[in-house]
Amino acid sequence: MSGTLTSNPSGGFWRQRDLWWQFTVRTVEQRHRGSHLGIVWAVLNPLLMLAIYFVVFGKIFGGKLSPRPDETSVDFALAIFLGLTLFQLFAETLSATPGIIVNNPNLVKKVVFPLEILPLAHLGAFWFNTLINLGLLLLGAVFFGHGVSIAGLVWLPVILAPLVLLSIGAGWLFAALGVFFRDISQAMPFFSQILLYSSLVFIPLSKVQAYPWLYLILKWNPLLQTIALARSALLWDLPVSLDALAYTYAAGLAAFFFGRWAFMKLKPSFADVL
Repeated sequence: MSGTLTSNPSGGFWRQRDLWWQFTVRTVEQRHRGSHLGIVWAVLNPLLMLAIYFVVFGKIFGGKLSPRPDETSVDFALAIFLGLTLFQLFAETLSATPGIIVNNPNLVKKVVFPLEILPLAHLGAFWFNTLINLGLLLLGAVFFGHGVSIAGLVWLPVILAPLVLLSIGAGWLFAALGVFFRDISQAMPFFSQILLYSSLVFIPLSKVQAYPWLYLILKWNPLLQTIALARSALLWDLPVSLDALAYTYAAGLAAFFFGRWAFMKLKPSFADVL
């Protein structure tokens, strides 16, 4: 067994893709195990969230996010839903990964196992829910909003790819650090709140750009740029900023390789700490 499960930093993941898939499916099933509706909640929860956003933010507060003058309350709710969907993906990564290795000591001590698969399996489950949310978003935009353009659909995977890299890198990094610093898990809810507001999920980008000193700080948040790019391309049919897109790729690749390096560097010490 050890011959097939040995980790190889250069290309082991591709050979372990079947194992990753098995653990991803198991993680998805565990999230819904014991409930009467099971995996139906993966669809029902985002639908309920979308209804709440429409009523509270779209109808009661009458907020505006789009630079387009014809934005409706439905368009606003869809923009909020898209921003929160991408934010929750990254927030769940930060919340779950610090305890992944700590909660599986048997895989660390007793089995020759590629531990880097564990964060990836959780991320796969998070992306499963994200894809469901995006599918519901597209249906909502087509039937109730202004629709989506073919160009926006083509751009969407290009825009989201850096977020995949960013979440994988952050997952590896915090999974490794969580073994040595258990307080990281306790600090993540507070950090997630900072990330929520610094990513401008509820605030129009134009309002922050009116304060150059503030935007000079917030613009380096790759999640902010990803949300802005996704909204512009998919919901507002606006040109994609190639400079912002290039930055998200640079940040995603840097996080991916640094997270991978940190995980493999710290991995030999996991058994000693646990």
